[in-house]
Amino acid sequence: MIDSHCPILETRELLWPDEAGCEAFARALAARPGIGQALIELHGPLGAGKTTLVRHLLRALGVTGRIKSPTYTVMEPYTLADGSEAAHFDFYRFNDPREGLDAGFREVFAQPGLKLVEWPTRAAGLLPLPDLRLQIEPIDAPLDAPLDGPNDADCRQVSLQALSPLGLALLP
Repeated sequence: MIDSHCPILETRELLWPDEAGCEAFARALAARPGIGQALIELHGPLGAGKTTLVRHLLRALGVTGRIKSPTYTVMEPYTLADGSEAAHFDFYRFNDPREGLDAGFREVFAQPGLKLVEWPTRAAGLLPLPDLRLQIEPIDAPLDAPLDGPNDADCRQVSLQALSPLGLALLP
């Protein structure tokens, strides 16, 4: 469940008809001023495309080499092309938000740099207020829908919520 007590400044709805739409969004987001200092939460069911978006975004920000899912490591650090730091978190396997305290994540969130967080509700109470929250939902295709249109298996409905002035600046 997403915390409804956060001050939502603005909401936008997008449709990614396929993975190329996700990649185009990531490239546009990477070009926004301030992205290197943002905290972005990624919500959605398993297989929604959260990690795919992170990979496209980190590539657009100049990360080379393998971009791994932090499902088992919980956090993967990266250096962006401009020399700034980024951290990709995946709290899916958290059973208790206090696990993050033991792992020292408060210190990581206190440092400058881009923070991308999958499954943030599993670390409830541990995380600072995000700048931007994305809810990614697969759209089920009707059985008779053509597989090459906007209803194919890669189509995603995306809701973006800006929760800070930086989040507002990041909206498309």
